Amino acid sequence: MPDLPAPTIAPGHVFFFGLGYTALRLARRMRDAGWSVSGTVRSAEKAAAVSQAEGMTVHAFDGTAPIAAADPFAGVTHLVDTVPPREILVPALDRHGTDLRACETLRWIGYLSTPAVYGDRQGGVVTEDEPPTPGSRRGELRSAAERAWLDAFADSDVAVQVFRVAGIYGPGEGRNAIEQLKAGKARIIDKPGQVFNRIHVDDIGSILLASMARSRDGGIYNVADTEACPPADPIVFAAGLLGIDPPPAIPFDSAELSEMARSFYSECKRLDTSRLTGELGVRLTYPTYREGLRAIAREAGVSS
Repeated sequence: MPDLPAPTIAPGHVFFFGLGYTALRLARRMRDAGWSVSGTVRSAEKAAAVSQAEGMTVHAFDGTAPIAAADPFAGVTHLVDTVPPREILVPALDRHGTDLRACETLRWIGYLSTPAVYGDRQGGVVTEDEPPTPGSRRGELRSAAERAWLDAFADSDVAVQVFRVAGIYGPGEGRNAIEQLKAGKARIIDKPGQVFNRIHVDDIGSILLASMARSRDGGIYNVADTEACPPADPIVFAAGLLGIDPPPAIPFDSAELSEMARSFYSECKRLDTSRLTGELGVRLTYPTYREGLRAIAREAGVSS
């Protein structure tokens, strides 16, 4: 298949439910490209701080009540939901579904989900065409949330797309093996046969922008790098960049893990990402953890 031209889209007004690590990096990128940007965080104090620091309109929204501002979606053309299911499956729809369906300017919605919807595939390759078979409560809730978004706009002109995002890493906030090693927090959990895909936070942004430019209602995408690998590999590689020894491996059965982490290790799969290239024309800046960690090391002044 010939290379598709780089996807582009004219700036509009993007709204983010959940301006966390991933969304805020993309929000800054879109703001700098001329987009109007607004979104939510969980508290009024944080909303004021982020709004002042970033020059964006930021609302407090924790899902327990609607956004207090009048008509927060005025002029919104694109919406990204990064909020995971909690007590409410999809807080954005629960509190603002009617408002969003009435928004005449809205034309695209992206929901950030998780590969946990596939369940355990015992190391097998999984494509987006395979039906979800969640093996955990987290996967069940995410699969239901995906369906809620797709169903909510099924009879409209709004394109809804789902992104099943692999393990996110990137610069800052201790979100990479280099910072974790420096802080003495890196751990190698040894579970033979276990592999994960990962994805650099800025490649997530590129994929979302490409999907806005080439929207297909009902489109579902595995958002991942091209190399599923054992959990030790990025840590060992990062230690090499730093010129230090990696930490000793901890057997999985004796490791102290959170419920979320243990659920993560209970499933093993390799994500097929050919749809990113073939349909969206995306070329990952960081196709494996090596490129991503080298870039983070350079940014941190580490010789690599």
